[in-house]
Amino acid sequence: MKTFDFISSDESAQYYETGYSCDNAIILKLQKDIFFITDSRYTTEAKQNLHPRIILMESRFLIDKAIEILKTAKIKTLHFDSTKLSVCNYEKLRSSLNHTELIASPNFHQKMRIIKSQEQIKLIKYSQYLNKKAYKKFAKKIQSNMTEKALYALAKQILEDSGEYDLSFNPILGINANAAKPHALPSHTKLRSGNLLLFDAGIKYKRYCSDRTRTAFFDGNALHFQKTQKFKEKKLQKIYDIVLKAQESTIKKIRAGMSGKEIDAIARDIISKAGFGAYFSHSTGHGIGLDIHELPFISSKSETIIEDGMVFSIEPGIYIPDKYGVRIEDLVVIKNGKAEVL
Repeated sequence: MKTFDFISSDESAQYYETGYSCDNAIILKLQKDIFFITDSRYTTEAKQNLHPRIILMESRFLIDKAIEILKTAKIKTLHFDSTKLSVCNYEKLRSSLNHTELIASPNFHQKMRIIKSQEQIKLIKYSQYLNKKAYKKFAKKIQSNMTEKALYALAKQILEDSGEYDLSFNPILGINANAAKPHALPSHTKLRSGNLLLFDAGIKYKRYCSDRTRTAFFDGNALHFQKTQKFKEKKLQKIYDIVLKAQESTIKKIRAGMSGKEIDAIARDIISKAGFGAYFSHSTGHGIGLDIHELPFISSKSETIIEDGMVFSIEPGIYIPDKYGVRIEDLVVIKNGKAEVL
């Protein structure tokens, strides 16, 4: 991707460019120089973690310091992410930099990171490996009559591994009807024999995210998060098998050169032809890396052309209101033109 001068306060961009991030910082990438501007609460840690040659600047007023640097550098054009920069900071930049053209570039840094290096792919793969291990441990701890809230707390404890790992996002966990909400909040509903349990979770390893969803049958004593599941209700089993077919068929048919919407259509067509198209309410997948949701998006509107090195989820679902929901999710990397499950 063509290089350009930019300003950003996004923590993933900070980390990617400098090796460190915090919740109150601005980075400026100007030609060959990268400035990391933060306040005195973070400068000591920043010195210890920033890559060599990153220029650390301390200030209580981040945008004012950035403007001071930009005026001295006499930058002609400056890119910013219009989905991230506040109106207040934009107005300050616009009014202060009379000779600098401000160029709105939505999600520009995610576009820069859309093709993962081999090292980044290894980090995501290991993150997903740790996630799968946590799934197995969680499955062994699940007991009858535990509420969703209790299961949620247990899942977080296991995923975080006594504080060793941060979460990619707060786990999503639903029993029966609550699983019909794609991003359900945990309730006081208790897990009973014959129930369905949907579990969606991920952790971070060296800042790189993982993500996985499984839908499982609880027999009153135990469950497992393998893809082979047997439900007592015939309609639910049918729905599960349709989602599984949509997920696995899509992964098998993905090819480099396809667009995101072409991939989305594979899963959506299988579910629609089975009569459940109205109950597949979200996109088929999303990119993953330093952010849990990043480019490319695998949706009905995505024109992004898939290339080797891209990493994204495939996660079709069917959600029957007040009954149950089924979602199955894995991460794939495009390698030698095809999708490989991580």
